Amino acid sequence: MTRTPPAGVPFPIPALPIFWPMAAAAMFEAGTELTARNLRFLAEEEKLHFEMHPALASANRPLLELRTMIFRDYSDGAARGLPTIVDAPYAGHSAMIADYQPGQSLMQTLREHGVSRLYLTDWRSATEDMKDLEIDQYLAELNVCVDELGGRVNLVGLCQGGWMAAMYAARFPHKVASLVLAGSPIDTDAGNGPIRQMVHTYPTSFYEELVEMGGGLMRGRFMLRGWKNMHPDQHYLAEHVDLYEHIDDPDYLRKQEAFASWYESPIDLPGRWYLQAIVQLFKENRLAKGTFVALGRTLNLKDVTCPVYLLAGEADDITTPEQVFDAVRYLGTPAAQVTSRLVPGGHIGLFMGSRTLKDAWPDIAAWIAAQA
Repeated sequence: MTRTPPAGVPFPIPALPIFWPMAAAAMFEAGTELTARNLRFLAEEEKLHFEMHPALASANRPLLELRTMIFRDYSDGAARGLPTIVDAPYAGHSAMIADYQPGQSLMQTLREHGVSRLYLTDWRSATEDMKDLEIDQYLAELNVCVDELGGRVNLVGLCQGGWMAAMYAARFPHKVASLVLAGSPIDTDAGNGPIRQMVHTYPTSFYEELVEMGGGLMRGRFMLRGWKNMHPDQHYLAEHVDLYEHIDDPDYLRKQEAFASWYESPIDLPGRWYLQAIVQLFKENRLAKGTFVALGRTLNLKDVTCPVYLLAGEADDITTPEQVFDAVRYLGTPAAQVTSRLVPGGHIGLFMGSRTLKDAWPDIAAWIAAQA
């Protein structure tokens, strides 16, 4: 016969006193294991949020060390043909998004499917002396990279790297043989996603105050809090419960640590660059409207006439599909030379999701190779 255990006791209490010492020993053992489990959980939380750092997965070599970036060469030994530059997002996280981990890397996928001359813009976290840099400085150094490779390239723009790639193609159309825009906000007035709502809800002074708080920089930790606040249940509750439930699962921990090394290590942006993007691109939509000035010229997307591939995520709430696909209204590329593809999933999955890397990017790689 047993008694119902008190709350928190994981097994029944024997009714006969003769068995109580054994029950006490079992309870002590269970309590010790629970304490050890809790300590493992706390140690892993500390590791995930404060100890992980980005690391690129694939072999590469720095080709150019510039003020705004390290320009990385991923080409294989037999590389030939037109070079392809992957322009990583400069939006608060590192270029690891393009080279996440072995078997789950956009750079690896492109190289394995025929894009042999391959390069990556690995944008640097802004330091105090970079706080007054503008978009012009980033375009100018991208131009240095293109010239280093011979003056004509295929451009692959990821997320915010997409509007920069589109700017570059409009400013130097003779230097871009083809353009891939993946999850890239070209028409920022399109759709009604949460980013568009936020940008138009808060006054410019709100963003200026954030930059002022960051000492002239837009701090990556500020942006990280904002992204997490878009899905608070997931980031402030569910992910911690899931971690506790899987604290003894090495495969689960490995995946979480890989993601945390990218997601929990944000980079800073120049304040002037950030405010220029917020106001001129996202509030005023100047790139799509043909009023954005870059490197001394007003850009017109009609000057972009090369073949274009547009990729969007069906559930993307960072860059809604409309913001990507509406680019066809502004580009000068003939309709027959524009390919548009909508894939399942959200924003990050476009660049590092296993399904999209398997199903979509090999086709895009073949498309790029065919342009050469």
